[in-house]
Amino acid sequence: MNRKHAVMRDSLKRTVLFITVMSSFLAPFMASGVNISLPALGREFGLDAVSLGWIATSYLLASALFLLPFGRLADIHGRRRIFTIGMAIFSVATLMAVVTPTFPLLLTARILQGIGSSMLFGTGAAIITSVFPDGERGSALGLGVSAVYVGLSAGPLIGGLLVQHLGWRSIFLVSGIMGLVVLSMIIFAIEGEWAEARGESFDWKGSAVYAASFTLLMYGLSLIPSARGAMLAGAGIAGMFAFIIMELREQSPILDLGLFRGNAVFTFSNLAALINYSATFAVTFLMSLFLQYVKGFSPSRAGMILMAQPLVMAAVSPVAGRLSDRFEPRIIASSGMACTTLSLVTLAFLGQGTPVPFIVASLMLLGSGIALFSSPNTNAVMGSVERKSYGVASSVLGTMRISGQMISMGVVMLAFAVSIGPAVITRENHHLFLWSVRGVFAVFSILCAAGIFASYARGRVR
Repeated sequence: MNRKHAVMRDSLKRTVLFITVMSSFLAPFMASGVNISLPALGREFGLDAVSLGWIATSYLLASALFLLPFGRLADIHGRRRIFTIGMAIFSVATLMAVVTPTFPLLLTARILQGIGSSMLFGTGAAIITSVFPDGERGSALGLGVSAVYVGLSAGPLIGGLLVQHLGWRSIFLVSGIMGLVVLSMIIFAIEGEWAEARGESFDWKGSAVYAASFTLLMYGLSLIPSARGAMLAGAGIAGMFAFIIMELREQSPILDLGLFRGNAVFTFSNLAALINYSATFAVTFLMSLFLQYVKGFSPSRAGMILMAQPLVMAAVSPVAGRLSDRFEPRIIASSGMACTTLSLVTLAFLGQGTPVPFIVASLMLLGSGIALFSSPNTNAVMGSVERKSYGVASSVLGTMRISGQMISMGVVMLAFAVSIGPAVITRENHHLFLWSVRGVFAVFSILCAAGIFASYARGRVR
């Protein structure tokens, strides 16, 4: 009987790992494919540089708003249930983008995609942590992180070919079909449910205040340096303070602030994740524009060059995950942050004459650094909380990731607004575009250097 249960557990672990890996691949595959299609989208809809930034930012904002609420709902009502609904929303919204005739409708589809992905990323790591024991968790999480990077590497290559030969809508069509396939696998292949907080109440007021405050903050940051942007961002910050006070008084909060008190591993690991994503997310966005606008490369050639970073990330992530099962995660993660910092410094010297081998080498170093950081950092976060908080912990980490990505894009959009303004990127303003790109990479380098200390300050996990 025990042997039968062991076989069933092993089968469940393999099934869960395969489906979560597939879902981890899908969203970044589509996101990186969309990045390579930005010039084509700009031509069809007549978009300026700031509007192009909103194609990525609208998706990220929606993801950030709903990660915490859905993580808490997953702990209460079941992680499998929320995961399944999320894949359905993501798939339908992706197919909706295929037939959208206008830019506002495209942004609507991107927002719905963000809501669906928040349900996936708010539960994926929690499901893996629920199924895999401590000694196997790092390897499983490493494979999940690796799948993200395989998606990021396949997106520019396949997306570039699709855009060049079939148009930008083909990226959404392929991603939507893949989503429906994964959805059918979730429905028919995963049995059981994980909801250790079942029966507890859900904090609807806190969720509303959090969503409103975060929207004001991020939208306001996108409008800075205008006075209106500063006012909205200030209102968002005030709202976040009100949210924290509400959560401290709430018996069943969407964000258990007790997870941060006396838990240096959880606190500093999440801070390090926020810094890492803030300093690295916009790299692909900027390099896609740089390679096509400044270097004059085709979408497919630009995609092949951009593959260098995520391919290395995919290769190194499983190794980093296994190492974090055996050695202190802070040592591995901090060394990864240091490699990332060095790579960003090299990218701050980009110019029209920068040779392709130099660009590829910089992207490979960046990929190594991010991979060495991400898997051990995720393992440290998920191993620092109790089982009933896996969904919230996964969502907090996901919120750090999405918030960092939002900050990263916010820095880019601010630089574009100051240097280029409401103008389409052309050969005549390439020098302004290059100036803003170099400045952004310089800011990212400084930010990531500070992240080395945040990563190391978490203390010992074991």
